[in-house]
Amino acid sequence: MPQPILYVAVTDHGFGHATRTAAIVARIQQLCPEILVILATTAPRWLLDSYIGGEFIHRPRGLDVGVVQTDSLTMDKAATLEKLNEIRARERSLIAGEVNFIKQNRVGLVLADIPPIATQIAAAAGIPCWMASNFGWDFIYRPWGAAFEEISDWIGDCFRQCDRLFRLPFHEPMTAFPIVEDVGLTGGTPRYAVEELRSRFNLNTPIEQTALLTFGGLGLAQIPYANLRRFPDWQFITFDRDAPELPNLLKIIDRHYRPVDLMPLCSRVISKPGYGTFAEACRLGVPIISITRDDFAEAQMLLNGIQAHAHHRILSPADFFEGDWQFLLEPLSLPQSADLLPPDGNGAIARAVVEYLNK
Repeated sequence: MPQPILYVAVTDHGFGHATRTAAIVARIQQLCPEILVILATTAPRWLLDSYIGGEFIHRPRGLDVGVVQTDSLTMDKAATLEKLNEIRARERSLIAGEVNFIKQNRVGLVLADIPPIATQIAAAAGIPCWMASNFGWDFIYRPWGAAFEEISDWIGDCFRQCDRLFRLPFHEPMTAFPIVEDVGLTGGTPRYAVEELRSRFNLNTPIEQTALLTFGGLGLAQIPYANLRRFPDWQFITFDRDAPELPNLLKIIDRHYRPVDLMPLCSRVISKPGYGTFAEACRLGVPIISITRDDFAEAQMLLNGIQAHAHHRILSPADFFEGDWQFLLEPLSLPQSADLLPPDGNGAIARAVVEYLNK
């Protein structure tokens, strides 16, 4: 039997899509180490390696745009539309190049999160395209007005060619997809014992007074770190390499560690709306404090999700950027639903992939 080969296409937007897809790839490799995985993404290799323990081929290809951003909240719509139009102009050559690569490497299945053009690549190569996401880019672009109408229609046409969608929690309806299968939460699992981390980073503050600050791969331009001085008895943790040196702020600069590895040390994750952070915190039962985000349709789906399923607090940008952070001392809101989200989305998708490639 020839070696099963999987081509994984990841959207060119931030780090969240790459990490949640890498967590699925890691589970695929655990279930079937014989599968050769090709990851087509512009995400940096170190980020993929932090989630995937096995070998894989990294193919740096930008198959879509996502949203052009200067940080995790600030969007450039004009630049986004310009890059989308560039991809449309290169559509035929982009598809032809990937089809040639896929055929040469005898790929058996495309799994995408969630470049629209992946469905056309797979169709031209004569293999199925499965997708995994909680939203499609047409859902983001269409509310932005007439300038994005044509590109949103094209994206919807691409999604209608998808052979199977694994719809993640915190999702929009995703009505363009003909076959939808709901799965549980995806994301990474902590790799270190709490006491090991406490010793490694010399942490003595109780969990109740420890908070993780994490704002995605692009970070935020102006985090009000000065507020941390108001809480000298608290321990704060950040992955922001540009953060100031403060006595109660631990900066994690070793890329072997990921935010999910530090979450078990914390009683709160302070974040912006992001599926990866929300899903990993929910899988671990860690409460979430999040600022709101306007004009990005996924954000409200995510905020609705944590209000339903997590201990939480929702902040306005003014509360976060201009307030005194007294929210740290105030009670968290309880989840509105008693139902727990299933935590094994990684496994559900991985088992389906392994079964298909080994049939």
